[in-house]
Amino acid sequence: MSDSLIPLLTKLRLSGLGASLEVRLHEAATNALTHREFLELILQDELMTRNDRLMRRRVTSANFRDVRRLEDFDFTFNPKIKKNKIFDIATCRFVRERHDVLFLGPPGTGKPQPAQYPASY
Repeated sequence: MSDSLIPLLTKLRLSGLGASLEVRLHEAATNALTHREFLELILQDELMTRNDRLMRRRVTSANFRDVRRLEDFDFTFNPKIKKNKIFDIATCRFVRERHDVLFLGPPGTGKPQPAQYPASY
């Protein structure tokens, strides 16, 4: 049934929905989801797919040397780096509040790393 829907979904540019449709149909049948619950799930899948693609495009256009995740940051490298400050910067609250962030320190202390991790978060 859903095989005939995939080309339609692709034509409508809903490929994220198409990728998860079989799983969601099975989930709806198994858990007796309402139409509204099913619709919400497949639309969330589509939004997540679109968001993932947008983030990949942004990371690609940023031309980072390496893509890194904040969870992988080694805070033991420099104990003076405050973990809660870096996670706060990752929320980008400073942008909404129109503040600047400046990383200062001598060479070799890892200043570019905290700046890059939140950007690829």
